[in-house]
Amino acid sequence: MSSFTLKIIALISMLFDHSGYLIFNGFSFFNFIGRLAFPIFAFQITEGYVHTRNLKKYFFRLFLFALISQIPFLLFKMNLVENIFAFNIFFTLSLGLATIWIYDKNKILGVISFFLFATISEVLNFDYGAFGITIIFIFYAFKNHKLLMNVSFILAVILKYLSYFILYFNTIYLYIYLLLCIFTISSIVFIDLYNGKEGKKIKYLLYIFYPLHLLILYLFTLIN
Repeated sequence: MSSFTLKIIALISMLFDHSGYLIFNGFSFFNFIGRLAFPIFAFQITEGYVHTRNLKKYFFRLFLFALISQIPFLLFKMNLVENIFAFNIFFTLSLGLATIWIYDKNKILGVISFFLFATISEVLNFDYGAFGITIIFIFYAFKNHKLLMNVSFILAVILKYLSYFILYFNTIYLYIYLLLCIFTISSIVFIDLYNGKEGKKIKYLLYIFYPLHLLILYLFTLIN
């Protein structure tokens, strides 16, 4: 499975996730499918770091689209999902990229930076927060040890949902969070099928698609 195929799976999954809020006016089974998206994007960041010819341009591109996407993200989130301020996924991916760059230069500083950036992303309410930084770090730190990478990723996902399992134990919501956890974990199947090849080049598809589809979904709410 090429990088192109992975990206298409992630984009479709993300579209299901976000459009579900519009179609069903809240949480739906579309959100289960949507759990596949972020881990694949996180993995792609580590691959992008390994293969990029210009790290500064790569980081600048991520950060630029973080700024471009923020207004569409807030319009979507505050009108379709929840009225809580947050920073969009490109900020999380940018910070994750910075984390693995520091780790690559100095392992001790990298681990310190990981905890620092994970805390910052959680406190400032970055999309996917500390979990997002964690799995980017896991995918890079254990990229040459697939079994360890898989086990670490699964443990990170379980820890992410553990508080919900405890909070909603013996309620119907427990099964919802169990399914969310299972679908998130299942993204590792697609990642493990990655063959290291780029496939078709779609460098700017994700960058453009993300803010554009959020803006279109928001405009649909105005029409309806």
